[in-house]
Amino acid sequence: MRGSTFLLLSIVGIYGAVLNAAAWSVNNFLMTGPKAYLTYSSSVAAGAQSGMEECKFQFGWERWNCPESALQLSTHNRLRSATRETSFVHAISSAGVMYTLTRNCSMGDFESCGCDDSRNGRVGGRGWVWGGCSDNVEFGERISKLFVDALETGHDTRALINLHNNEVGRLAVKATMKRACKCHGVSGSCSIQTCWLQLADFREIGNYLKMKYDQAHKLEMDKRRMRAGNSADSRGATAETFHHVHSTELVFLEDSPDYCTRNASLGHHGTEGRECLQTGKNLSQWERRSCRRLCTECGLKVEERRTEVVSSCNCKFHWCCTVRCEQCRQLVAKHFCSRRDATVANHTKRRNKGHRR
Repeated sequence: MRGSTFLLLSIVGIYGAVLNAAAWSVNNFLMTGPKAYLTYSSSVAAGAQSGMEECKFQFGWERWNCPESALQLSTHNRLRSATRETSFVHAISSAGVMYTLTRNCSMGDFESCGCDDSRNGRVGGRGWVWGGCSDNVEFGERISKLFVDALETGHDTRALINLHNNEVGRLAVKATMKRACKCHGVSGSCSIQTCWLQLADFREIGNYLKMKYDQAHKLEMDKRRMRAGNSADSRGATAETFHHVHSTELVFLEDSPDYCTRNASLGHHGTEGRECLQTGKNLSQWERRSCRRLCTECGLKVEERRTEVVSSCNCKFHWCCTVRCEQCRQLVAKHFCSRRDATVANHTKRRNKGHRR
């Protein structure tokens, strides 16, 4: 027992040092897992990190940009918020852990896991049958629950919301799976196909959950009954509310705070000093509006700064067998949110009162 505990703590130390952005969350995922599942801990750590990295990508040009404290604030006993943003954090983290466990299972990293061949041999549709090596999402789902859901030890409304959003993340992994097929037949006629299910790119899962975030449903709870804690009355109020919630729908309880301004106690850095986009190739409309969203509507001005970027250029191949490049320097204009005149800032804040995200 003592030896397994030491091994668990050693793994926690290693991954806590490596995964800076999600260190707190990864440590907690690992500490909650049964010691019999130590073999999966590296996949859990990698999955938690990939979830946080995807969160940062999806919210890179939002006022709330998935700060490093995001998952800590959503699970820490004293700072358990239930906002729209924490609903996404729970979903994407849960999806990341399940996704990585499933992928590593299919790659043969675990002795106790292999392909999902439960459908093999069955007719799937006209001209095709199930076969091949489907990704074993049932395995990934089962093991990820043991780690991620174990973080919720309470039975109050917030705990149930977090568990629900964890499940939304796992369902997203399943909902985005792709069918891949291989043709069979004389001279490549493809008279019949063998098909299997495989994981989508994790970016696609992130996009799916970002859409769910935009459509997230706020739960309207009876605050008097909620204050009853873990009583029968409180549980009854929660059950009544969740009865109308779809299993694939993200839910939250509290309105988001003003992410324009810094709030150290909540881990919000504000938008002052943030970079935004005004020019560039292939920018989406959302990205082009980032300066207005992050700066102007938050009472800040857009400041242009020219920075020198060094890159390799004029590369030539030399026989045999090296490539030699020159170092080129180029001045690039970048845009940042900076504080403006106090009078103008106050007027802008009054005009944009109510902008939260």
